[in-house]
Amino acid sequence: MIRLDGVALSLGGTAVLEDVSLSVERGEFVALIGPNGAGKTSLLRTINGILEPDAGAVDLDGDRVADLSSKAVSRRVATVPQDTHVGFSFTAEQLVEMGRTPHRSRLDWRDDEGTVEAAMERTETLGLRERSVDSLSGGERQRVLLARALAQEPDALLLDEPTSSLDINHQVQVLGLVADLVREGRAALAAIHDLDLAARFCDRLLLLSDGRIRARGPPEQVLADESLADAFGTETAVSRNHVTGTPRVAALEERPEHSGTVHVVGGGAGGAAAVRALWRAGYEVTVGPVSGGDVAASVATNLGQQTVTVPAFEGPDRRERERVRELARAADALVVAGPGETPAGAAAIGDEETRIRAHLGETGPRAARGDGGETARVESEAELLAAVRDALPD
Repeated sequence: MIRLDGVALSLGGTAVLEDVSLSVERGEFVALIGPNGAGKTSLLRTINGILEPDAGAVDLDGDRVADLSSKAVSRRVATVPQDTHVGFSFTAEQLVEMGRTPHRSRLDWRDDEGTVEAAMERTETLGLRERSVDSLSGGERQRVLLARALAQEPDALLLDEPTSSLDINHQVQVLGLVADLVREGRAALAAIHDLDLAARFCDRLLLLSDGRIRARGPPEQVLADESLADAFGTETAVSRNHVTGTPRVAALEERPEHSGTVHVVGGGAGGAAAVRALWRAGYEVTVGPVSGGDVAASVATNLGQQTVTVPAFEGPDRRERERVRELARAADALVVAGPGETPAGAAAIGDEETRIRAHLGETGPRAARGDGGETARVESEAELLAAVRDALPD
């Protein structure tokens, strides 16, 4: 339905888009993600014919946009802009009625009230029909503009940050509505800044950065791509939302540089707390053996750290034991985490490998340090980090 082939665009002598190729099929909801200034809005404006590319081609349903009239383009694709400002004091209903313009001629004054009312009903804006758009909140105007787009009865939707002015319930409502429209056979391309929402509702993601598409594919693939951190200038951790089952992304603060690796044995809340504290402090962290469903394993995996997992209620086999010993030998310090004196999994390494023993209980870190199992308890993450620093070679 939407196809770009080698599109390039410059504005004011500055390259905005470079060699952009993409396609969006009917029945597909695609998110355009990327940092501010990446060119997302310019790309949408190029698709709907507002901007003319310097090179390349834009097709709508097999026809070049450059060969279509503005009305013909508007019958095929409707745009929901990011800027909800309206220059005149129209009522909400009048604004939605404007969506019928591409289907009317100068002599065509047929009644489109049914189409307009259906569009307002689907966006829950019927109660706003008599109100001036000047009196509406930004979120209300956003939904009215979506109703106007639906009144166009387009085959494709372009949405520029459609949830930016909406509260959380309307964010879910609007993107859910777009997903429904896609299931009815339309195509949708939306610039979305909220990566979690994009992953939840969209079939594919396109990562745009510096005017180029750096990654494309299913949400799980794109959000795990190293290009994401490069594009946004920050490290990210990808986990799974336990309620929706879709990926979620956390931007991580800048980590200090530390030359050291710490191996953590043991899981649960204590192991997870150790992994988080050590990773934030800049250490590379390896973990194992822990159960595959353990929270410490999830935290380590989400942070991109090496983890050795074993099936629940089972001990490590020979191969897993050897892998754990390799990680422990390569580490500069060893942390044994758990509420008891001998957390599960510690036997897989043996005391001869222990540089630090740390017991991180369910209520917070409890570290013990020393050679040969000598124990001295501490009560905070700060003291755990101090113990690790003391154990590292100069």
